[in-house]
Amino acid sequence: MLIDSHCHLDRLDLSGYDNDLDKALNFARQRGVGHMLCVGITMDKFADVLAIAEANDDISCSVGIHPLYDAVADTDVDLLVEKAKHPKVVAIGETGLDYFYNKTAENHKLQQDSFGKHVQAARIANKPVIVHTRDARQDTLDILREEKAEESGGVLHCFTESWEMAKAALDLGFYISFSGIVTFKNASELRDVCRKVPLDRLLIETDSPYLAPVPYRGKSNQPAYVKEVGQFVADLHHVSFDEICSITTNNFNQLFSKAF
Repeated sequence: MLIDSHCHLDRLDLSGYDNDLDKALNFARQRGVGHMLCVGITMDKFADVLAIAEANDDISCSVGIHPLYDAVADTDVDLLVEKAKHPKVVAIGETGLDYFYNKTAENHKLQQDSFGKHVQAARIANKPVIVHTRDARQDTLDILREEKAEESGGVLHCFTESWEMAKAALDLGFYISFSGIVTFKNASELRDVCRKVPLDRLLIETDSPYLAPVPYRGKSNQPAYVKEVGQFVADLHHVSFDEICSITTNNFNQLFSKAF
């Protein structure tokens, strides 16, 4: 069984499925995807994310505010913890830091405050935290350490950073998740990182509808394409596709123990 450990099912392009989400989900299931984690990125759309999870036994979800949304200024620890009480909510996030688009110190401070609150909520709720990080390596690690993120555990999703950062996160007990980016022709350094990540701490994802893997690059991504990510990662680690399916499924179950 494959697991797409990070997707945004409420944002999929369904034009090829008669605008029917069930058809897209069924295609993923036909390709061996046995579970999907639908990740929340805004509080105002959390109800939509939760509704998808509630309607499907093989879908769980998370609650959080993506660092690129202005709503990070309103991050409420108590609200995150309250929403995380729902049995379908298996994680806090996605949260984190993204300095790529906004270079201002004021914005970075808002992101940092929100990120810290998400980690606090994860610790209180006793659920892992899903972390997005871009161009903010040291600050991301500093906040994870300061907020004792090792107590909740979590994952650096759609990983694109250095081996040094991956190693630091692994030392905190975190998992590292790879998306279709690892299949891109210009991602040789990321492939080297992927080879170094221990198999028992590795996850795979689509981050759909974004970042479709080769051979679908440039098209809208979907959970069915986690199969291509899994095969590519299996080849990098010189294990069979069936082995990577089993390993990443077991890892998902270990991290998101409340998903089933």
